[in-house]
Amino acid sequence: MPKPTSALSPNISRKRTVRKPSARSRGGIVVTQNRIASEAGARVLKAGGHAVDAAVAASFAVGVAEPWMSGIGGVGAMLVYEAKTGKIRAFDGGGRSPRALKPSDYELTDQADAGNLFGWPMVKGNINTVGAKAVIAPTQPALLALAHKHYGTKRWRDLIKPAIALAEEGQPVDWHTALNITAAMKDLQKDPGARAVFLPNGFPPYVPAAMDPRPMARLPRPELARTLKAIAEDGAGVLYKGALARAIAEDVQALGGYLTEEDLAAVAPPEREPLTISYLDRTIHVLPELNGGPTLAVAFRDLVKRRKKPEAKPNEKTFLAYAAAMQAAWKHRFKYMGDAGEKTAPTSTTHISVVDREGNMVTLTQTLLTLFGARIVLPKSGILMNNGINWFDPTPGGPNSIAPDARALANYVPAVMTGGGATIGIGGCGGRRILPAVFQLLAMSADFGFDLDEAFHQPRLDISNVSPIIIDRRLPQKVIDALTAEHKAVIGEPIEYPSNFTIAGAVRRERGRNEGATEPHHPWSEAVAEDEV
Repeated sequence: MPKPTSALSPNISRKRTVRKPSARSRGGIVVTQNRIASEAGARVLKAGGHAVDAAVAASFAVGVAEPWMSGIGGVGAMLVYEAKTGKIRAFDGGGRSPRALKPSDYELTDQADAGNLFGWPMVKGNINTVGAKAVIAPTQPALLALAHKHYGTKRWRDLIKPAIALAEEGQPVDWHTALNITAAMKDLQKDPGARAVFLPNGFPPYVPAAMDPRPMARLPRPELARTLKAIAEDGAGVLYKGALARAIAEDVQALGGYLTEEDLAAVAPPEREPLTISYLDRTIHVLPELNGGPTLAVAFRDLVKRRKKPEAKPNEKTFLAYAAAMQAAWKHRFKYMGDAGEKTAPTSTTHISVVDREGNMVTLTQTLLTLFGARIVLPKSGILMNNGINWFDPTPGGPNSIAPDARALANYVPAVMTGGGATIGIGGCGGRRILPAVFQLLAMSADFGFDLDEAFHQPRLDISNVSPIIIDRRLPQKVIDALTAEHKAVIGEPIEYPSNFTIAGAVRRERGRNEGATEPHHPWSEAVAEDEV
């Protein structure tokens, strides 16, 4: 194999170490990609709420605190683990294309789209990624309402109050906020609604230094706050039928999109029978069908075939087996599920993991698809909309080609692993990077008995395509040498930006004690226990 290429910046220290200890408690724990949202969920647990109650509160809050990743304009998927029965229920909020969509509108050019998450051929005007023609019906509020109907113990309206307050006051602006806004500035400038919210005075908001007398800037969302109040008082159904649904459809159509009131009225996330995966003495539960669950199953089946038992501790054989198993899984996915191509752009997904004091768990992934979704904010409702059409291949005639009224193929993979004396709820954000991260974190937990703190501080591989693989530079040199001898590889590291590895989050319960952990290098992600708030 040729010498691996390097994605390491010459500016960055090679001696830097980063740790983020896991949270541990006999009470409940909420893990999200934003501390404000984690605290909102933890307060619900402290008040005696179910894990689903906390997930609802955290979900709505993180959509305001970290709007470029998710929100009520997006989609998602959720698993709920019932501690008393051991039953796991799967709720599928996967997206569907509008019925009036015209595939012929997505005219191909002869170029590859360097800014596209999946490396699809370039569509003229980039309309499958940016703008109203990239929008599908949002499902996230309906998904949350469905889970709350089954498990909620706290009033729906109270769970949305933290998100409303944050929208009214405005999300605080720090360097991470400004960085993400700047990364999407070119497209945000084109939409009046997005420009007004995220680019005050035409530029990303100012970030004051510690000694600057000016207060921290905020980005208030009054239109979004009104929409959240309507959802709080009248339920998620107001987004799908009635005056608000009509306003959403009218705004999307006025911007050139296809979404109709009929598309919104048809939103009804189904409950599905979880797909189960046997691995050693563990069982992994995922959603079936058009997400990352079936591909995770292929990876674990391949791993079992490659070795009869794990090594005593992680070594070169471990990572060679992990890489080969994930490559086999991607080959299967590309052949049978239609999601092919390179990953080349930042994704827009967030993950929430919750365990309550009784041991009930939620693992919820929600997304706008890519950073800031379609990069349009609807003027009447203040909703930042998804760009779910980008999940479809614009090349006609394939298994995942753009079509009207078609289900989208997503990469998220919320999962629950049971057995071995512990239960883990896990997921992540990062497009195709989610699958290899969830795979490795679960495999290392099962293979070596790692708790979350140890697992989340292990160096990993990113195998989010058949080739090349990304090798964490912190791996032992023997492991790097073995991998580069067999694989085309890139050497990278888990820095804050750009993210070379998934931002994962997980909760774990063993013998009545809970643990929560998240990506050490992400500046906002946090596991917060109910006894911390």
